[in-house]
Amino acid sequence: MAENNEFIREVNEDYRRDQVAEIWRRYSGAIIAVAILVVAAVGGWRYWQHDQRVRADAASEQFDAANRLARDGKNAEADKAFAAIRADAPGGYRLLARFRSAAETSKRDGAAAATEYDALAADTGVSDALRDLARLRAALLRLDGPQPDAALASLQGLAAPTGAFRHTAREMLGLVALKRGEYEAAGRWFDQINADPQAPQNLRQRIEVYAALVAGGPVSVTAATPEPAAPLPVTR
Repeated sequence: MAENNEFIREVNEDYRRDQVAEIWRRYSGAIIAVAILVVAAVGGWRYWQHDQRVRADAASEQFDAANRLARDGKNAEADKAFAAIRADAPGGYRLLARFRSAAETSKRDGAAAATEYDALAADTGVSDALRDLARLRAALLRLDGPQPDAALASLQGLAAPTGAFRHTAREMLGLVALKRGEYEAAGRWFDQINADPQAPQNLRQRIEVYAALVAGGPVSVTAATPEPAAPLPVTR
């Protein structure tokens, strides 16, 4: 019985070897080609990863250098450095450079900076949250401009219940209304902040001050009645 089992095992092994040999004979070329492709793909992937790391490190150094130039007040050089990053750096650093460049421009020319933020807000390759951030910054720059109504409309859109920057938008809308003497509208915006469970605590503290101003309403200033002037001394 044992000899029969051993015989069957050897026959099975011979059969498997024959199958493997036949498969190799028929498909050896394809197997070698697939193996070469796998090795090439792995090598290419690792080279790409290495290249991305090198480019990211270089972009990080460029970005730090551009920030230093901006801090030192070397605006023209900083603008050129940020422009170079936008042109050649990996995607993340290109986006950072665009936002940083717009922020630097806002110190010198609010209208030009708002236009840069508009371009970011219109870029469908940028995430929704960052596009909303660009809209917010553009609106804030335009609030004191010649046409604030467009900025207010943008802020109202950002103040929606699901907006990532709704707290800032509502605060600014309330302050603008308060500045204009529109106390009822200001109160509505501040109430929305208070009713939002996700409103940050420091904002809630500011809202207490704003709410007190709203409750006080307009301040009437009564002109003081001047006292009669003393008579001139009589001279002889």
